[in-house]
Amino acid sequence: MPATAIAATGPEPVASPPSFGMLALRWYRLNRSGLRAIAIGVTSLLAFLLVWHLLTTYRVVFFVRFTNVPSPLAVYASFTKAIHDPKFLLHIVLSCRRILIGFSLAAIIGVPLGLIMGRFKLIREIIFPVAEVLRPIPAIAWVPMAIMLWPTNEQSIVFITFLGSFFPILINTLHGMSLVDPVLVRAAQCLGARERSIFREVYFPASLPHIFTGLTVGMGVAWVSLIAAEMISGQYGIGYFTWEAYSLVQYADIALGMIAIGVLGLGSSLLIRGAGQLVMPWRVK
Repeated sequence: MPATAIAATGPEPVASPPSFGMLALRWYRLNRSGLRAIAIGVTSLLAFLLVWHLLTTYRVVFFVRFTNVPSPLAVYASFTKAIHDPKFLLHIVLSCRRILIGFSLAAIIGVPLGLIMGRFKLIREIIFPVAEVLRPIPAIAWVPMAIMLWPTNEQSIVFITFLGSFFPILINTLHGMSLVDPVLVRAAQCLGARERSIFREVYFPASLPHIFTGLTVGMGVAWVSLIAAEMISGQYGIGYFTWEAYSLVQYADIALGMIAIGVLGLGSSLLIRGAGQLVMPWRVK
């Protein structure tokens, strides 16, 4: 092309970068469902607080008595006082430590044991009857036995927390192993895979969704077991804090302890779900 023609046409136009408004609109479209869920959740919590405020302000008595139930403002005042109290923070730290130790032991033992029981019939026939007899026993019934078994209250509370989370993890892992497609196992065997490779490449990935379901359920039961143990035999912990508030007729602290338990349990479950999304990216929607 002649130089005069190139000069006439001029340089090619450069595309301008997208504006902030376009980027914000694109981000909103990609995250619309998540933002909608957050908005609905926030609205639901605000509605719950409003109903709670109205019921306690007007001391409503309708089958359920709200005459002594503290208001949200009273609980908030108790919270602002508690966060500056080192003893309250110590209660939370000790409960979290007990959950971490008990739940970790349950996962370390329950997941491999469930995998082995699901793979080897003889081991399942030996262990499963014992597990089924012990599983229905509530954690609170283990408190006297745990005190006799372990030399300190701390060890007995961790043991009860371990028991509470162990059986949901074990049963869900075993259930996941029972649902593995035998066609996949035979295909791996036909391709020359050995037992270790089949276990690692077929059984374990196929059981992961059920394993994380068991971990999530086990975490919830672990908190229930921990709070029951702390109320009965503990001297520290958020469960003991709640029971002590009841004994001292400090109603706002009772509600504060219950809310703290709920928030800690929610945070623990979210951590497990987040770990599940990292381990199983193919299940992220």
